[in-house]
Amino acid sequence: MTGTKAALAEDLAPDSLARDLRFVRRIHRMRTLGLGLGVLPIASVLYQQQAPPFVWAALFLNGYVWPHVAYLLARRSRQPARTEFRNLIVDSALGGMWIAVMQFNLLPSALLAVMLSVDKIGVAGWRFLARTAAAQVLACAAVSAALGFPVQLQSTMFNIFASLPFLFAYPTALSTAAYQLGRKVLRQNQQLEHLNRIDDITGLYNRRHWEEAAARELARYMRTRRPAVVMMIDLDGFKQVNDRHGHVVGDAVLRSVAEALKGAVREIDTPARYGGDEFCVLLAETSAHGARELAERLRALVERMEFPQAPGLHCTISIGIAEANRLLVSVEDWVDLADTAMYRAKNSGRNRAEVIRGLV
Repeated sequence: MTGTKAALAEDLAPDSLARDLRFVRRIHRMRTLGLGLGVLPIASVLYQQQAPPFVWAALFLNGYVWPHVAYLLARRSRQPARTEFRNLIVDSALGGMWIAVMQFNLLPSALLAVMLSVDKIGVAGWRFLARTAAAQVLACAAVSAALGFPVQLQSTMFNIFASLPFLFAYPTALSTAAYQLGRKVLRQNQQLEHLNRIDDITGLYNRRHWEEAAARELARYMRTRRPAVVMMIDLDGFKQVNDRHGHVVGDAVLRSVAEALKGAVREIDTPARYGGDEFCVLLAETSAHGARELAERLRALVERMEFPQAPGLHCTISIGIAEANRLLVSVEDWVDLADTAMYRAKNSGRNRAEVIRGLV
């Protein structure tokens, strides 16, 4: 379980190389699609302008070669994400260049500027857009000045039709990618939230989760008066186990008791590690009589356990049982009752279960 937590933490870490490379791959897919489709409206304007071959060659390189060059540059960099952000600035500068080359033909130019802005906001927000927009404006101004500031705003039907694939397909792809990324983050957050409620050593729920479940069950009891029980379980002489056999064996004992608990309770019950060598179980729809029967089965199971790491080692447990009652104010009161019963079991010789049905 610890390994799963570590893997998820690494997956979400901002400086994670694996995450950076996934970011690079995601941008590569979007760049390949966006620039490939963006060639069409630009090409429609170049065709009308009867552009020379070197301009067509530049368009081909930008649309179909640059996406893969950018990917390789980022992929091989020691800082893939930082390199990819530089590549995105280059994308915007190249977009500004093509707007000037198209002489600001209205629809293709506006479409190019908007799409280059949308994906930058999606990647890193408005601050990053400001940086890329500055590169776009500077490149546009420089190229337009070199060409003599030509302006031809009118878009023909040919330009409009050539822009349609880019207009529809690229925003759809961006939205799909954002949705998938959002779903992935949601799943990871849910996994982390679940793992944060699990005890690393035993695989049982931890104290925080158990107390939340117990609070809900106590509230339900106050509304319906349906029976419920808290069991507190303590390993007898566990400190001596650790001192004599070491913590590896101690952890093995805890895991064995946890497995016994999992096997003994029902799906509607909530077993947990309360802390140290102490376990707790929330038993819904169960009376003190039913809880005692479960406690006796569990006590016998633990008493018969053997541990390959420590031949001859045998463990026992003391169990306290407290049934919900109308005088309980909080989960802490309920736990205190069960703790009192558990200490009675210990003081009566250990390896036994004791029941308390009301406040003491």
